[in-house]
Amino acid sequence: MELKVTTLDGKSAGTVDLKDELFGLEVRPDILHRMVRYQQLKAMAGTHDVKNRSEGVRTGKKFVKQKGSGGARHGDRKAPQFRGGGRAFGPTPRSHAIDLPKKVRALALKHALSSKAKAGSLIVIDSVAQKEIKTAALRTTFGKLEWANALIIDGANVDQNFALAARNIPNIDVLPIQGINVVSILKRDKLVLTKAALEALEARFA
Repeated sequence: MELKVTTLDGKSAGTVDLKDELFGLEVRPDILHRMVRYQQLKAMAGTHDVKNRSEGVRTGKKFVKQKGSGGARHGDRKAPQFRGGGRAFGPTPRSHAIDLPKKVRALALKHALSSKAKAGSLIVIDSVAQKEIKTAALRTTFGKLEWANALIIDGANVDQNFALAARNIPNIDVLPIQGINVVSILKRDKLVLTKAALEALEARFA
């Protein structure tokens, strides 16, 4: 697959050949769904907690005689049915993460890239390097390029001036190639790869 390479000024910078094994797959929503669920569950803190019966602060003394009261047989006031008692079967801190084979995770990333290429939402840019930190100027540039909602992936080291200028622009995410992931790709309408990012991707899956 051949794709035009542009610059931030909107000028042509040649073409690039995209590998079909990365950008030409028939998209499988089930693979993408599994990966999105994997990422979201892994990101959950899992810090929810309540006090159960053994963690209560009420007395443990038996408050009514076993027989003769005409009521139920109770032990102490920490039982769940009493006000101030412990919570029955309540949540405790735990990890929500699930397992997903490494090969499936790699395949999901390929399908996410292919989905953007198939939709015509993949853009390859020569470089994002900036001489100075100017958010207003960069917002104007994005407006001309029609990047209202985009994920921009640079090489191993993101240009610092570009990252600082772009971080306050709504609906624009900037990541190094190490941070590329399925959720971030699917979250934004357009995927913008620098030539450095594209080379790193191809080397990763070579």
